[in-house]
Amino acid sequence: MRSQNYGRDILSGKPKRVIPELAAEPGLVVEDPASGFCGAVVRIEQGSVVLEDRHGKHRLFPMVPAGFLVDGKPVTLVKPAAAPAKPAMSASGSVRVAGLKARTARESRIWVEGIHDAELVERVWGHDLRVEGIVVEPLDGIDNLAADIAEFGTAPHRRLGVLVDHLVDGSKESRIVAAVTDPNVLVTGHPYVDIWQAVKPASVGIKQWPTIPRGVPWKEGICSALGWGEPADGWRRVLAGVKGFRDLETPLIGSVERLIDFVGITDS
Repeated sequence: MRSQNYGRDILSGKPKRVIPELAAEPGLVVEDPASGFCGAVVRIEQGSVVLEDRHGKHRLFPMVPAGFLVDGKPVTLVKPAAAPAKPAMSASGSVRVAGLKARTARESRIWVEGIHDAELVERVWGHDLRVEGIVVEPLDGIDNLAADIAEFGTAPHRRLGVLVDHLVDGSKESRIVAAVTDPNVLVTGHPYVDIWQAVKPASVGIKQWPTIPRGVPWKEGICSALGWGEPADGWRRVLAGVKGFRDLETPLIGSVERLIDFVGITDS
């Protein structure tokens, strides 16, 4: 039995010093003790780390055990853990559903004023519409909106969402919409003369949308001012410039999102 008068057994050896491991995240500042080079981690290359000093100079060092100093203390640099994969996003900014099979269409519908509106909504929200089973149908304008709604025959399980161009105070469109009081119909809109104008100018390679004089058909006037040829040619340019929701103006994004939420509340 050991006496309490004696210290630690001299044959037991010294305790091992544990060198901590530290992930070599970009920006971490470390020092190479052999050379005195101090710098921030830039990247990892095949088991070595690239450091950048305050003068912008890069040097490559092997990531050996206890090979670096942080705040004067030795550390072992290790490769950072892989970041979790980000979920795939749809053009509207929603999480894309993998292996999606379009659900059976609801009885509810979203109406838009014309074929261009329908194509633009499909370009950005097509994935969301298939997830929800919502069909978008183009109208030929909204002059007969009240009669079209009556013919459709709404109900709590058979709702209508309507997207209207140029929905501003005092416009013809605002007067037509004001007459719609059916609780199973939601009308939203945007302030732009045409759906083209709801696309950000930079997305189609222009500084701004030209101002077209009153009395001149808007699409024809735009194509003439920009040298885009016929409206069909102009529309191809506009649609090609839209890759996702970031290419659209905020009022249109909000209006379409509200319609999808409204129509998708109840199952058909």
